Amino acid sequence: MNKLFKMRFGSTLAILSFCAAAFGKVYFHETFDDDSWEKRWVQSTYKDDYGKFKISNGKEYRADEIKSRGLQTSEDAHFYSISAPFDEPFNNKGKDLIVQFSVRHEQKIDCGGGYIKVLPPTVDPKEFNGESPYNIMFGSDICGANKKTHLILSYKGKNHLIKKEIPTESDVYTHLYTLVIKPDQTYSVSIDNVEKASGTFEDWDFLEPKTIPDPEQTKPTDWVDDEFIDDPNDKKPDDWDENEPQYIDDPEAEKPEDWDDDMDGEWEAPKSENPKYKGKWTPKKIKNPDYKGKWVQPEIPNPDYFDDKEIYVYDSGFVGFDLWQVKSGSIFDDIVVTDDVEEAKTFAKEVMDKIAAEKADEERIAAIRKEEMEKKNKAAAKKANEMNDKIRKLERKNHPDAYADEEDSSSSSDEEAGEKKEEKKEEKKEETKEETKEEKKEETKEEKKEEEKKEDDKKEEEKKENVKDEL
Repeated sequence: MNKLFKMRFGSTLAILSFCAAAFGKVYFHETFDDDSWEKRWVQSTYKDDYGKFKISNGKEYRADEIKSRGLQTSEDAHFYSISAPFDEPFNNKGKDLIVQFSVRHEQKIDCGGGYIKVLPPTVDPKEFNGESPYNIMFGSDICGANKKTHLILSYKGKNHLIKKEIPTESDVYTHLYTLVIKPDQTYSVSIDNVEKASGTFEDWDFLEPKTIPDPEQTKPTDWVDDEFIDDPNDKKPDDWDENEPQYIDDPEAEKPEDWDDDMDGEWEAPKSENPKYKGKWTPKKIKNPDYKGKWVQPEIPNPDYFDDKEIYVYDSGFVGFDLWQVKSGSIFDDIVVTDDVEEAKTFAKEVMDKIAAEKADEERIAAIRKEEMEKKNKAAAKKANEMNDKIRKLERKNHPDAYADEEDSSSSSDEEAGEKKEEKKEEKKEETKEETKEEKKEETKEEKKEEEKKEDDKKEEEKKENVKDEL
């Protein structure tokens, strides 16, 4: 019985372990949708002049008043330092590690950080600062023309910057940053669900080199590594004068007649190229027959090299923002730390839907502004026309003689217009009369046809009657 119980109990534990590994877990999720964030996030007091974070949903393009809320930097030219703990510390050994967040630089950022840090559980949030140890630093870093996505990983107490350049976004819209680190020590970086970089941990200099130059080996004294040498048969021509200067006084220049040495100083002729100048003579180069190639020091295995398969493993307990911004206004939101890629994708879809709605909101606002501008322009044009009319009337009233020709011209124009109208009316009347005559003619023709038909019918009836009488 006990043996059966132990077997079932062991099987149950195995199943539970498998389920936990299969479904993964979200260790941190923050959307700042309500004021409970203040209970989770801790402002560092390491310095007393840190910039203040506030909750904001942005100046405009807010698709949703709640979903657009985020943690925003609010003071220019300040350092910022704030952090929040995970639901529980975790170790990602044997698991994927996904760090995901959104940022919106609505201030048109010119110089400042937009990255997040994943911190070890030993960090004191009150003392969190730029020198505090961290596991991962990930996100945008922008200063002038230097724009990139930072990806720094810590290994054995040293922070290692990735060796490749990863692009970033610096416009005023929301963008989603996603980092995936896998147990096989590969990684990928995506922005708005579009992969921007991927590779292996060889993209960092974590480990000592596998081989090193053999310190016991030195270049042989008779090793010739000069590929070319002077041609021993090449001789300097007899007429080659190395002492000829490159520039000489212009032989065609003459001292101006009005030049006064006392007033203007001693006259000097301008310089011109010396046609005899050849410079220093050097012999031609030829291939060195004794050339052996560049000497390469032989390599040996590095005794300090260790192929560490667990560089990716971190004990993590906090996320934090440790930033410097010249111009404030960045909004951070939608923070997720999980070991479940599918869970991260679900959160990512929500963010991408929000981004799409923000773009639609922008288009709506642009349409409203365009309509308002058109109305203002029309109102301004109408007002200007009314003002011009008032000015013209006032000018005519005050200076009637000056506008006499204009009034005559206007009157004659009005008369001509009236005459044209009358002519058109008469033409129309004539056309109507002609149409009436034509209609009457047509009616008369029809009446004649009817009368002729009646007459023919009458004659036909008479013929029939005569025939009857004869019978």
